[in-house]
Amino acid sequence: MPVPAPILQLTDVKTHFPIAEGFLIKRHTGTVKAVDGVNLTLARGEVLGLVGESGCGKSTLARTILQLVPTTSGTIILEGKNLTAGSTAEVLDARRHLQMVFQDPYASLNPRMTVFATLAEPMAVHKICPASEIPARVAELMTTVGLAPRFMQKYPHEFSGGQRQRIAIARALALQPRVIIADEPVSALDVSIQAQILNLLASLVKKMGLSLIFIAHDLSVVKHISDRIAVMYLGKIVELGNAVDVIERPLHPYTRALISAIPTPNPDVERARQRIVLAGDPPSPVNPPSGCAFHPRCAYAQERCKLSVPPLLATANAREIACVRLGEI
Repeated sequence: MPVPAPILQLTDVKTHFPIAEGFLIKRHTGTVKAVDGVNLTLARGEVLGLVGESGCGKSTLARTILQLVPTTSGTIILEGKNLTAGSTAEVLDARRHLQMVFQDPYASLNPRMTVFATLAEPMAVHKICPASEIPARVAELMTTVGLAPRFMQKYPHEFSGGQRQRIAIARALALQPRVIIADEPVSALDVSIQAQILNLLASLVKKMGLSLIFIAHDLSVVKHISDRIAVMYLGKIVELGNAVDVIERPLHPYTRALISAIPTPNPDVERARQRIVLAGDPPSPVNPPSGCAFHPRCAYAQERCKLSVPPLLATANAREIACVRLGEI
């Protein structure tokens, strides 16, 4: 039986930002390598978790996929359409099927627009339905995300943080997309509200057949919702695999350090366990280390780790690891 084509495919995607100095005459003095050669696929109906430290390039990768940030090189294919080679009109049309939920709903929602105006605007622009049907569609969207339709004439400041995030999710659903990218959608919310938003996203994926890229730095949250997890470090994917396998049997030294930072609810176990503490700070994406970018902080690093950049290679159980010492540690 043939394997279905992924709905989204990234091939060697790079997003670099030039650094220029000078007032009248600008000089190029360096490059920030925010995303540096990412290869990823997203299957239909799949939830892919993307994790890593702050500054590793997760949000930049999300914005690159939507072409909110231009791609330096590489290709992004959405349902057979190359977004990196498409015209402005083609990219705008593709965004109907590719939507994003941003981290801070208060910043991403227009404070001068009511909930009704926020949800109705994309429907009117893309002509999703006749104008006479838009109020009913807005009411249906609000019900879908757990909000009462009677609140549709209120403004964002009149809602709590969790309710605003539900509005942001409803806006992402307004165009009936096939792929949603959620960029740390629960990091600013209380723990109890986090669970509600996670359950909402999981139910929407099953109910509507969505594909979801879920970005976070909390691995326990990502494990709850994801089918697969990709671990990112300094603009590169260093480990990729089934969510349970990555959390319970991490292979890359960086993933092991991230997993060890997850607190355990049992106080006795928490006191007894040994946490892996990484030395130093993450390197600068302006001047990344030679070879494996993780080698200055890795307890298993050898001289050969400084010489070559390890590719992301497939191993058993559909795992992919970027480590020159794979199988030795």
